[in-house]
Amino acid sequence: MSRVKIVEAMPSTLPVEALDPDIDPRFVPVHVAIVMDGNGRWAKQRGLPRIAGHRAGAENIRRIVEACVRFGVKHLTLYAFSTENWSRPEDEVRGLMTILGEVIERETPKLHAEGVKVCHLGRLDRMPRHLLRAIERATEKTRHNTRLTLNVCFNYGGRSEIVDAVRKIVQSGVPAEQIDEALIGRFLYSTGSPDPDLIIRTAGEQRLSNFLIWQAAYSEYWFTNLYWPELGKEEFKQALLDYSRRVRKFGKTADQLEQNHQ
Repeated sequence: MSRVKIVEAMPSTLPVEALDPDIDPRFVPVHVAIVMDGNGRWAKQRGLPRIAGHRAGAENIRRIVEACVRFGVKHLTLYAFSTENWSRPEDEVRGLMTILGEVIERETPKLHAEGVKVCHLGRLDRMPRHLLRAIERATEKTRHNTRLTLNVCFNYGGRSEIVDAVRKIVQSGVPAEQIDEALIGRFLYSTGSPDPDLIIRTAGEQRLSNFLIWQAAYSEYWFTNLYWPELGKEEFKQALLDYSRRVRKFGKTADQLEQNHQ
């Protein structure tokens, strides 16, 4: 059961593409980002090892990708492995690397056939060679696709992303007085995708955990007690419906928004 505030909606600029009769394509978020939390707890409830939960979570990605295509979402960003997750037990980390590599290799042909563009957001250091190769093949094969952009955040941290962006700006020799928010945005890992309209977090937690902390400045949030492997198309649809009833004012007053849409 999600805990959200329901309010009236303002139209988005999304082209009319959604296929579900219950979803008004004018109000579908262009970019949805998800903190995929609760794999380990899902497994523990079932008497399974934690790695079984991560495998179930990886399998759930396809369901949500299909839901995005069905409802007309154009960008999906998934928080798969943070820079802090390296502190987990070594066997769990190794298992996660293996699962992600397998999923990328298996799903890339299907994603490519469906017009999905795969991108990696995060640092490449510390990642095993087999995973790097899988990521490189997936991004190269799908780079011209336009139906949906799938950003996979692996070895990702929001603070490290900003640090890396600042380093690149300094290395490029940009004068300090020319640095603004737009410039920093162009140096982030996520350049090419708009800021997320909606951020979903599963497993009952209500925090960002170092996820897209620059890009999330004006994002809407949707929290659910469901663990990530349990989040299906109907729950995802409910998140979109809840989002569609919200007012996004971006610092303006309600009266200003009303005047702009008269």
